[in-house]
Amino acid sequence: MRPPLNGARVVVVNWRDRGHPHAGGAEEYAARVADAMTAAGAQVTFLTAKGEGQSGGDESTVRRGGRWTVYFWALLWLLRNRSRIDLVIDCQNGIPFFSPLVVARWTKVVLVVHHVHDAQFAVHFPPWLARIGRWLEGPAARKVYRHAVTVAVSRSTVRAMRERLAWRGRIFVVPNGTDHPSSADGTRSSHPSLVCLGRLVTHKRVDRLIEIVGTLRGHWPGLRLHVIGRGPDEAAVRKAAAPFADSVVVHGFVDDSTKSALLRESWLNVTLSDGEGWGLAVIEAAAHGVPTVCREVDGLRDSVRHKETGWLVRDDEDVGGAIHDALTLLARPDDASAVADACRAWAAGFDWATSGRMFVAVVSTLLDSSTTGRVGGPAPEEDLCDAV
Repeated sequence: MRPPLNGARVVVVNWRDRGHPHAGGAEEYAARVADAMTAAGAQVTFLTAKGEGQSGGDESTVRRGGRWTVYFWALLWLLRNRSRIDLVIDCQNGIPFFSPLVVARWTKVVLVVHHVHDAQFAVHFPPWLARIGRWLEGPAARKVYRHAVTVAVSRSTVRAMRERLAWRGRIFVVPNGTDHPSSADGTRSSHPSLVCLGRLVTHKRVDRLIEIVGTLRGHWPGLRLHVIGRGPDEAAVRKAAAPFADSVVVHGFVDDSTKSALLRESWLNVTLSDGEGWGLAVIEAAAHGVPTVCREVDGLRDSVRHKETGWLVRDDEDVGGAIHDALTLLARPDDASAVADACRAWAAGFDWATSGRMFVAVVSTLLDSSTTGRVGGPAPEEDLCDAV
């Protein structure tokens, strides 16, 4: 049987690639769907920024520019190669690449949106630049991508796009997968142990979590927090953790086996992020039997089943109390075992192979529409959400 994307020339445009020093969940998603399309017969080129210590690329990867200039270089590369591209996967990390402006009229475009950044622009940039960011993400992108197909990673992202960006185009939902541990073996620590897994960036608010751990130590002697991940805020996080050296360990980047061992030791995963497209770290923790306490915000509300695989907190001031209550429950062996079983069962429904097949189905039917004039395949929006 001929592969569904046999011979299709695909370019994946993403802010970074998986090997970038600041890579995160969006980069993992882009790499996984690129692998799935390659396996389905496509010729995939990854177009991305060049991180510190990275080369200019190879046969399948082109790295040009930095944090800001990658947009210019990506558009220039697409323009120069427009006659040799069948499909562009345009990954929006706050600001899309606006690839429809430079590709050929017959080239298909899929916009991938992880989450809506509107409020986060003000966290990272001065007011004038935040306003430009919101305009590019909203009105500008809405017009440029009006004929493109959009893929979102969660119900929350679809809802945010409809309500906050007034997005009217068609949206398919293809969730993140996860890598499942090869074994459930491992011993939970005898003392209460928290883990915070993810990129170290401002909106994740790891410094706030460190403060909370400091207040909980009186109730939970021996409480330990393991911070796993890297990012631009790593130095600031280490500085915040310094006064709590006996309770907080900032591991930075660790290999997969070390990360898995730390997750197996932990009682509870905690994230105070302002918003996500999807809780990739939440599902990874759940696959190890570890529940999550997090704020009830976009993305995280999709990846946590409240009071089954974790606890969603609406008021930021209640986070400390939620962690205390969760640790109290998890201190009881029978309850801890039941929660761990629920976490593993929930995580078992997500894997990268399934996500890859779903993405390929969207892409293949979009390419087929070149001759049929109609995009078929999986049902869009909430119908597809209910099926995953």
